[in-house]
Amino acid sequence: MKQFTSVKDVSDISALVTEALVLKRNPFAYKELGRNKTLGLIFLNPSLRTRLSTQKAATNLGMDVMVMNIDKEGWALETQDGVIMNGTTVEHIREAAGVMGRYFDVLGIRSFPSLKDRDEDYSEDILQKFIHYSGIPVVSLESGTLHPLQSFADLITITEQFNLTERRPKVVLTWAPHVKALPQAVPNSFAEWMTQAPVDFVITHPEGYELNETFTRGATITYNQEEALQGADFLYVKNWSSYHDYGKILSTDESWLLTQDRLGITNNAKVMHCLPVRRGLELGHDVLDGPNSLVLEEANNRIYAAQAVLKRMLETNFSPGNDQ
Repeated sequence: MKQFTSVKDVSDISALVTEALVLKRNPFAYKELGRNKTLGLIFLNPSLRTRLSTQKAATNLGMDVMVMNIDKEGWALETQDGVIMNGTTVEHIREAAGVMGRYFDVLGIRSFPSLKDRDEDYSEDILQKFIHYSGIPVVSLESGTLHPLQSFADLITITEQFNLTERRPKVVLTWAPHVKALPQAVPNSFAEWMTQAPVDFVITHPEGYELNETFTRGATITYNQEEALQGADFLYVKNWSSYHDYGKILSTDESWLLTQDRLGITNNAKVMHCLPVRRGLELGHDVLDGPNSLVLEEANNRIYAAQAVLKRMLETNFSPGNDQ
């Protein structure tokens, strides 16, 4: 595994999930694998779970970790080519990423979309330039369009909670209200992984919140949340802004808030959210504090998702006899 930017970088999803669950049972089994290897974690945007879980995953493998919040601790980056840098940017991404490629063995990079220019955000320009100019294995810690480590952890969580060999669970991604425009990265990524998993996958949202069909192909999509909730085994709650009317908030309909009483029409569904969550707005307090919530276990599995990916990268790129 040279890069990890989406589910497309995984040749066998089931095998990777199994590997993560094995690591969860014995997280220090490969503590020598990362000896003398350095992981760089570069954040252009804030992070709690992604930063801490990936750092812990790396130390479980014996790696050294260097973390930089480049939006606060580094120079303002220029990402466009051919410009005269006589404005507010100080360092070009060519040199910044090139230097990181000399300091690190593996690079993790996190950047959010602007939600102003859809073509620019969906081009994944920043992520692709870090990959190109660093020249080393890169893990996406969330990008303009996807959050693969989160979705991998979500699938690990579902696999732990449900015997997928007995029947296909009904997994529902449901939009939730929010006070600000949020990216489509988490729902895009969750849809991309669930359409490849052995589940019956449904997406429900108000009209106007349709996601890019590239990621939802194979899913059932409905504007009727009650219909979607019926018989559900897992509910994944998440807000996102409009893709077609890009970055806009088209609805703040509070009736989409998921509360404990609404779980009655489900199959006693387990409730998931990537966090952070705005209590009482996206999800009811009663759900988050109740027996159906998986949000903390889901966050815990972020460690083993990252650890499985890093293990694969170390084995692929730095094993004995590999000249990389």
